[in-house]
Amino acid sequence: MEKKVLTQEEIEKLTILKNQFNELINIAGNVEVQIMELQLKKEQLKSNLQVLQQQEIEITKELEDKYGQGTISLETGEFSPSN
Repeated sequence: MEKKVLTQEEIEKLTILKNQFNELINIAGNVEVQIMELQLKKEQLKSNLQVLQQQEIEITKELEDKYGQGTISLETGEFSPSN
């Protein structure tokens, strides 16, 4: 069986193709890491939102216990009772 040898041009084409493939795999891996980091940040934001919502509920209850139901102007600090 006779050995056949590729031309230098053919070897270069295959090398370029292999390098491009490896670069795409590397980029895809980096994108996946970024996606995981964003998902983690999203979960942290959801957790922070839940904490803020609970604080809002607690403050609303405290104010309603003290002043009754109504509206508050944050600009003036005035409370207007509901009718």
